[in-house]
Amino acid sequence: MGRTGEGAMAWFSLCLLNFLWATAGTSTQTQSSCSVPPAQQPLVNGVQVLMESSVTSSALPNPSVLIAMNLVGAHNLEAQELLTYKLMASDTADLTIGQLALTIIALSSSCRDPGDRVSTLQRQMEIWEPSHPNAEASSFYGPSLAILALCQKNPETTLPIAARFAKTLLANSSPSNVDTGAMVTLALTCMYNKIPVGSEEGYRTLLGQVLKDTVEKISLRIRDDGIIGDIYSTGLAMQALSVSPKQPNKEWNCQKTLDAVLNEIKQGKFHNPMAIAQTLPSLEGKTYLDVPHVSCSPDHEVPPTLPNHPSPVPTAASNITVIYTINNQLRGVELLFNVTTEVSVRSGSVLLVVLEEAQRKNPTFKFETTMTSWGLVVSSINDVAENVDHKTYWQFLSDITPLNEGVADYIPFNHEHVTANFTQY
Repeated sequence: MGRTGEGAMAWFSLCLLNFLWATAGTSTQTQSSCSVPPAQQPLVNGVQVLMESSVTSSALPNPSVLIAMNLVGAHNLEAQELLTYKLMASDTADLTIGQLALTIIALSSSCRDPGDRVSTLQRQMEIWEPSHPNAEASSFYGPSLAILALCQKNPETTLPIAARFAKTLLANSSPSNVDTGAMVTLALTCMYNKIPVGSEEGYRTLLGQVLKDTVEKISLRIRDDGIIGDIYSTGLAMQALSVSPKQPNKEWNCQKTLDAVLNEIKQGKFHNPMAIAQTLPSLEGKTYLDVPHVSCSPDHEVPPTLPNHPSPVPTAASNITVIYTINNQLRGVELLFNVTTEVSVRSGSVLLVVLEEAQRKNPTFKFETTMTSWGLVVSSINDVAENVDHKTYWQFLSDITPLNEGVADYIPFNHEHVTANFTQY
């Protein structure tokens, strides 16, 4: 009887130890705590309402929007249910690794079973490798999402996949970007926190090294005003820096960053649903690591408090002139050109209106668009189309500065010179 009792106690102790190890470090408590001042909360509510209003029966289902809604608590329960239903019913055959991973995370955040999507993603990641030794940073973004999704579903079988991914990152000398660095940090933090007891210590050392290198690179992109990279990368970077077990040498002031984002919201910079979806969790103190802990119990819809701005007095919109250039100088593409026109549009018009007016004036400026989770993307100009295999795309610039908003969001100013340049990455 005594031995049985001792054996049971030992077994219980081992189970408890395993549980403690498995859950150690899973808290997403911020390393540098910060929060939205109560007086600013209506700004956050305002962009959330804007994001949720993008969910319609005809719109492309965006898993990032559903993740954000579930992490912070949806205001519009009908939109939440519609988006969940559309993602459950969506065909995953043509999805990239990153899109499939986001769908899994989104369905998990709605407490829905992703089904065989998880095993499909695991098979894809078991054979994944970068396109070449110095692959561009953005090519690691989707696989990072995949590691995160698999880590939250089955960390033990994901550990070897994550280790191979981490070694690939260490061997890659391409410059990182903030978005990819943030997603790498979230994925490997999830794995680092869930390394099973008894695993080789080398796993912890390897993941810790990559995390340290990655957050150091992110910290180099922290601007004096608190923005990290650019305004649309900041939300993901906040998530990463708030949970990483390895912190950069440069101390990060979370409140300064959060205040800078709130100021940009006040300036009207956040109207793209995808941009809002990537920023909203950080404003509410949440990260993608919180997805497994989301409570899906039914809740009552609470009307949000919205910004109380006086309605602007309508004024007669004046016209502005925008100089628009289309340029293709890539060798190997038959149709080379560099053509400029001037168009007149209403002040406050988005860049898409400029393109439409240029096309109306001159058939040389014809263009085609593709709908993505970030909105409309120009995929072809003057019969020259982007090509993933050739790594070409149409990049838009203001003078020589790349635009960080899409054609349906960016608002040109008077006499601005906008160039669409066919670019290889």
